[in-house]
Amino acid sequence: MVAPREALRRTFSPQGIRRALAVALIVGTALNAINQGDALLRAQPLVWWKILLTYFVPFAVASYGSYAALRAS
Repeated sequence: MVAPREALRRTFSPQGIRRALAVALIVGTALNAINQGDALLRAQPLVWWKILLTYFVPFAVASYGSYAALRAS
C-alpha cells in the first residue's frame, strides 16, 4: 500500500495529469456531443458551464481512479 501523500504525488505528476487529460478529452467530447449535439448542429447557444463540467468530471474520475489504484497497491 502506498502512503496517501505519495499516491497524490504520483496521481498529479505530469504523467498522471496527461493520462487524466486524455481521458477527459475523449470522454468529455463524447458526452458533449450527446448532451449538446442538437445545439451544436443547429448553431444554437451552448451552455458553457455544462461544457466545463462535462470535461471536469471525467478528469476527476480518472484522477481518483489513479489515486485509488495506487493506494490499493
